[in-house]
Amino acid sequence: MKSDIEIAQEAKLLPIEAIAEKLNISETKLEKYGPHKAKLPLDIKGSKQGKLILVTAITPTPAGEGKTCTAIGLTQALGKLGKQSMVCLREPALGPTFGIKGGAAGGGYAQVVPMEDINLHFTGDIHAITAAHNLLSALIDNHLYFGNKLGLDPSEVTWPLVMDINYRQLRSIVLGLGGKVDGRPRQTSFDITVASEIMAILCLSKDLDDLKLRLSQMIIGYTYQGEPVKAGDIGGIGAMAILLKDAIKPNLVQTLEGQPAFIHGGPFANIAHGNNSIIATKMALSLSDYVVTEGGFGSDLGAEKFMDIVAGYSGLKPNAVVVVATARALKMHGGVAKDKVSQENITALKLGLANLDKHVTNMQGYGIPVIVAINRFPSDTKAELELIQSHCQARNVAVALSEVVAKGGEGGKDLAKLVAEAVKEPASFKPLYDWNLSIKEKLEIIATRIYGAGQVSYSKKAEEQIARYTKLGFDKLPLCIAKTQSSLTDDPAIKGAPTGWTLEVREIRISKGAGFLVPLTGSMMTMPGLPEIPAALNMQIDKDGTITGLF
Repeated sequence: MKSDIEIAQEAKLLPIEAIAEKLNISETKLEKYGPHKAKLPLDIKGSKQGKLILVTAITPTPAGEGKTCTAIGLTQALGKLGKQSMVCLREPALGPTFGIKGGAAGGGYAQVVPMEDINLHFTGDIHAITAAHNLLSALIDNHLYFGNKLGLDPSEVTWPLVMDINYRQLRSIVLGLGGKVDGRPRQTSFDITVASEIMAILCLSKDLDDLKLRLSQMIIGYTYQGEPVKAGDIGGIGAMAILLKDAIKPNLVQTLEGQPAFIHGGPFANIAHGNNSIIATKMALSLSDYVVTEGGFGSDLGAEKFMDIVAGYSGLKPNAVVVVATARALKMHGGVAKDKVSQENITALKLGLANLDKHVTNMQGYGIPVIVAINRFPSDTKAELELIQSHCQARNVAVALSEVVAKGGEGGKDLAKLVAEAVKEPASFKPLYDWNLSIKEKLEIIATRIYGAGQVSYSKKAEEQIARYTKLGFDKLPLCIAKTQSSLTDDPAIKGAPTGWTLEVREIRISKGAGFLVPLTGSMMTMPGLPEIPAALNMQIDKDGTITGLF
């Protein structure tokens, strides 16, 4: 089979005007970025009330799950059934693209295109967020330099800097060295841009006014008396909004089979809330009968955060959930090493099914129909696939084989039929917890019911932060837990679905503008590092502009 980039480069794309026409959007409404990309103004609103399908997955492994491929392929498969469908996805960040994870535009014959553009600078949204975030950083240090009228304690400035590249040595730095004219020295850090609170705000805002309000509410530090200082106190909200005026508009592209696709916003699900923008999803639901979206990583991360954060702020409720699994990944959860996953191993597969069961149970707990999609790999044996199918059927869980990577929409028709039936059922959505519970109560509900932990432990720093946030009245916010994506636990080395372990909370950050608290668990970092051999080392562009090595 050809590489992802070869398939994408050989695809015959429709003009973006033709894609817009499928949504009854006039060409005059398009803000074009070349022949195959466009932004849409925020006043676009159709008359439909589409069905929302949320795609999630088992715990990711290096063997591959194919959640994004499945979301795109399902959209294409619904099209094969004659149904009007579109997909809403997050924008890929440059950090993973040049690091180890790879892109986020799907794969094989289930991709959104133009793939190279989507995985690189795209329409500049992430750069705009980087600029807006670092503008505020500059304004904070400028305020400290010129008298510090707010009495901001330099040691209590909590607003970091950001960049869209994995760079571990920037996790802890000192600013202002060199002399008096170079500013006041203080310790700070860099996060990756997709972990910026501004990224979360962009994805949770209803419109430009809501964006500005949320920006003004961001807490950037504390005074010497311990009072919170907001971005609105520093100023520059209008300037930040100006930098974000285009980034807030959804980006329209297409699937390989010509379905419309919105790619907008890019928060990671392990260190942020992991879902595309509310604006794009709501717009899509007004324009299409079926809208497929995804929550980043497994059900314990992006999907939980959709249900308990995004739904609460937007009113969006999925009509069905698809949990993606592969025989290869399930074998890894059953103890098989990565270099052995292509070999049949029924014993390990049976053990690994516990991980699938946990993710299915997690999603069933929200009162929404659940379908399992088995993303087929060439090395999968008949016995392995039949075992997964019979296991799901024995538990009365709908299941379908998906071959969208190899066959495009045609390979996902069985899955699409199950989804089309499932969305007809009345869903009785209910969130996992009440926002009004205490911080510890909410943390313990997520830890025990979603992760399978037996208890939660808190560092001294986390205990002090809980006390501070409770005193300040921030304890009624939902939780956006930063946790490894590689395990249901807070230890990335532990596979399967362990129970009774202890979730360790080392720190809790406040994202008041976005509207959530961020407990950091285990060793989770908000600035990733590059692997020993970064993907960037294998990329080239020739004199004709053809890119190679990009997946």
